[in-house]
Amino acid sequence: MELARATNRGVRLRNRALLLSRLYLDGPLTRPDLARSTGLSQPAVSNVVADLIDEGLVVEAGVAEPDGGRPSMRLRVAPGFAAVLGVDVGETRVRVELFDFTMTQLAGAEYPLDPARTEPAQVVTHVLAGIDTLIGGAGLAPGHVLGVGIGVSGVVEQGAEAVVHAQALGWDRVPLERMIRAGTQLPVHIDNGAKTLGQAEMWFGAGRGARNAVFALVGSGVGAAVVTNGTTYRGASSSAGEWGHTTLVYGGRACRCGARGCLEAYVGAEAIIDRYRAARRGQPVPGADEESQLAALVEDAGRSAVARRVLDETAQFLGAGVANLINLFNPERVVLGGWAAVALADLLPAVRAAAGRQALRQPYGQASIELCRLGVDAVALGAATLPIARLLAAGGVRP
Repeated sequence: MELARATNRGVRLRNRALLLSRLYLDGPLTRPDLARSTGLSQPAVSNVVADLIDEGLVVEAGVAEPDGGRPSMRLRVAPGFAAVLGVDVGETRVRVELFDFTMTQLAGAEYPLDPARTEPAQVVTHVLAGIDTLIGGAGLAPGHVLGVGIGVSGVVEQGAEAVVHAQALGWDRVPLERMIRAGTQLPVHIDNGAKTLGQAEMWFGAGRGARNAVFALVGSGVGAAVVTNGTTYRGASSSAGEWGHTTLVYGGRACRCGARGCLEAYVGAEAIIDRYRAARRGQPVPGADEESQLAALVEDAGRSAVARRVLDETAQFLGAGVANLINLFNPERVVLGGWAAVALADLLPAVRAAAGRQALRQPYGQASIELCRLGVDAVALGAATLPIARLLAAGGVRP
């Protein structure tokens, strides 16, 4: 009898997870829509939906247009069920954002970092300040917040607690999760920023509908998330996707990681600006930070042959890097994201052409190369989905 009850509970939880996930990612949907798309029976769908409505997870969203039959009520997840926080720990700033349950942004806060010296303790101070500021400003009870997701540069080793290895930042086995948990009671989820960007684009952006895709993050540094059969590939210790530290030019430019000739040493924003500065014979690049300096380079390309040459070279390097991704992973889609990729959006046709010259014809012909759709906040948005993904997998049952 106990075994039967346990089995029934397990089936019900799986049904809840299936239906809640479908509503979250594809809603609003009617009960017949849910039955058709999940293969569950109408009575099973109705029973689970009734529970989800009673618990405040799902709400009715108006009557669907009848299609020759009886009108049906649309259902969607309830925006006010809970809030989540997403954090983008970049190399020049920490961005903290507050979202409702449907990922509508409610508020945000930003804290600058010194890119020459990104100290873990300073990052933790900014993250905790942002959490307190946004929750307090919104007047939320801590229990209303599902958790905080954090996207960070480097390798995030998952285990009992997340540990960050960021060689380019000088971080070695930084116990970032433990440090943040010491200052908040909220559940904390940490992952690599390229992987959180990839999850955001898979759920809401340029990756929707793809089963095999690569999401390339181009910012101060460079990374990637590889999705195979709908699942992010992590490798033996979550370091898969360190695309920026694949060798582009053997013995080439020095990279921040200590090696030479890495892709990041040519197409990361810091490297692009450094190449531009060298092309200007050491003259300073206008702007107070990397974002404004890269913007100045893009603007200067309209009147300066030097700036145009640097951008043309950048497109060739980036295209070669994309070709490597296509040859290695055979994706149906490559999505370029990150603030630097957005700033360099006009290079996309040249990147595609360069990738076409370097990649094998057959896999290149199957792949599309696209710009991200969620803009510069995709890392924080994707980070905020981490606690939501945990809740969806649990069928909406909070721990």
